[in-house]
Amino acid sequence: MDFAYSARCQNYLARVRQFIRDVVEPNEKAYYEALHKAPWVQPAVMEAMKAEARAAGLWNLFLPDEEWAPGLSNLDYAPLAEEMGRNMYFSEVFNCNAPDTGNMEVLVKYGSDEQKEQWLKPVLRGEMRSAFCMTEPAVASSDATNMVATALVEGDEIVLNGRKWWSSGIGHPNCKFVIFMGLTNTDADAPRHQRHSMVLVPMDTPGINIERMLPVYGKLDEPFGHGEVTFTNVRVPLKNFIAGPGRGFEVAQGRLGPGRIHHCMRAIGAAEKALELMCKRSLGRIAFGKPLAMLGGNVDVIANARMDIEQARLLTLKAAWMMDKVGNKAAMSEISQIKVVAPNMALAIIDAAVQMHGAAGVSDDLPLTGLFSYCRSLRLADGPDEVHRRLIAKIELGKYTQIPRH
Repeated sequence: MDFAYSARCQNYLARVRQFIRDVVEPNEKAYYEALHKAPWVQPAVMEAMKAEARAAGLWNLFLPDEEWAPGLSNLDYAPLAEEMGRNMYFSEVFNCNAPDTGNMEVLVKYGSDEQKEQWLKPVLRGEMRSAFCMTEPAVASSDATNMVATALVEGDEIVLNGRKWWSSGIGHPNCKFVIFMGLTNTDADAPRHQRHSMVLVPMDTPGINIERMLPVYGKLDEPFGHGEVTFTNVRVPLKNFIAGPGRGFEVAQGRLGPGRIHHCMRAIGAAEKALELMCKRSLGRIAFGKPLAMLGGNVDVIANARMDIEQARLLTLKAAWMMDKVGNKAAMSEISQIKVVAPNMALAIIDAAVQMHGAAGVSDDLPLTGLFSYCRSLRLADGPDEVHRRLIAKIELGKYTQIPRH
């Protein structure tokens, strides 16, 4: 089990770091100023940075498929995602932002040739964005078999009805389609995981209505946003089924495995950024005649943060290595483990950094509030902690079910 970065990974990592240093960070102020003036308009500076990143070959790095992307392994992509996680908008610059990443993976693995031509290629080129409509407000969506939205076949059409929320990215002006998950087989006796389907739905289809954008800790995450969306007799052709009716859960598992670990990689980057800010603050701020680093238990806080990051990174690399070597299904426990560990680790370190900065830590003068919001949301996104712990325990206990009891 070798976690040393390959020569190819080191090359991309050096290029990503330099691009962030030379292009992305100098444009950060302009990006946020543009959003302040026009919150739901894509800043021109973002499109310019994306064009530069694509021209530099730093594009779609998340996708381990050489037909469509550079074809980096999950292990090679891990440190790149970590660098992108140091700021909330870095991933978009490289076309490595959720939910587009998951939607692109779905279309690569399960999309028809026509679907790839119409939807996959424009998203890969950065010409459009997308959203994923799965979670529902009326049911416990941690058990997705609860969903009540429907995708029923009527003649040569699929008719969608239902209410979805936390449809991330649906507020973006470049969002041109969604992947909708709903119940197709209403027979209650049918297998629970063969009743749902995923459907491609253009945003301009009659019957789609964004009811409201949902704030996260008071912020709407413009121009991206998270929407509550209703689908009322929305009609699309049968060819818009992804992989076919009843295969929604199969597709979902193919989508969520890589997405979960990408989030964890970015969470480690968020923790590294918080630790960097905390160290600089603790050395440069004087109280009671000493730097903050020398007061109270702050040295322990900093030391523990470093150790916690290193442990989480090793677990993330192990999960990525297993995904590459034995596949997502065999790595289910490790993926769930890091999905619990990484956000909780990052939250603790970001919180410590907020405390070290005092009142400045809770302001928007620093990125800490945005990083905290992201990591706290991540404890719910792609499955809450409790669901992942349940899976981990199930796999662990399964090792002993064949042992005779005495």
